[in-house]
Amino acid sequence: MLKYFNIESVKIACLISESDEGDNKQSLVFIHGSGGDHRAWSHQYARLRKKYNIVAIDLPGHGHSGGSGEKDVSSYCVWVKKLLDILNLNKAVLAGHSLGAAIALKFAINYPEEINGIVSVGGGMKMSVNPFFLDYLKTSPVQMPAEITELICKYSLAKENRSKFLDDLQKSISRSKVEVLYGDLLACNELDLTKEADKIKVPALIICGAEDKMTSPDFSRGLAVNIGGAKLEIIAGAGHMVMMERPAEFNISLEKFVASIPE
Repeated sequence: MLKYFNIESVKIACLISESDEGDNKQSLVFIHGSGGDHRAWSHQYARLRKKYNIVAIDLPGHGHSGGSGEKDVSSYCVWVKKLLDILNLNKAVLAGHSLGAAIALKFAINYPEEINGIVSVGGGMKMSVNPFFLDYLKTSPVQMPAEITELICKYSLAKENRSKFLDDLQKSISRSKVEVLYGDLLACNELDLTKEADKIKVPALIICGAEDKMTSPDFSRGLAVNIGGAKLEIIAGAGHMVMMERPAEFNISLEKFVASIPE
């Protein structure tokens, strides 16, 4: 069910599925990537909604949420913190993809006492963005340029999966506003956790598609090395959108990780 919350006069939308046992279930909070929305997690919602309390956020300026987006990861973390306070979700597991991974990682540094663990999907200590994307979007007209969305989607999917997912993914990103997508990519590009990643003490799962061309699997390997006790999963046959491309493998890794977190 899509629900709306008023945070500082901004409408924030979330897909929420509370289990019958409510507070007795682990809460999973999913955070989408640049230019995305809660629909990025449809395969996780459908599979896991009866077992966990699930919240899939539309960040400000995205999907059904109001606002205009942000241009840095820390500002997005503040929005997530305020939403968790409203929902009274103590000790949730944050699972973030791409920009969402950056948010989850930074959240674990800034607010470790608020969460049970994090899942970084296609993330890294640094997440450099192709300068062409940034330059093109910075000078683009109001309408989202199809050239950019097509390139981003091709880079985001393993070649073998493009025929299945490319059209829908491009439609999804095309719904984003140019300035919002630019701000998201800028936030990723300016991320630098090289001196902070070792401060992450909550349980962490690092997931990446073996064919990820947006954030190389080496970025995830570097994260796993720098976060004590982190678990690393490189999933074959998937690119940057690993949770869509290989949902069964992704969900198994996620559930194993959640089950391993001490109560």
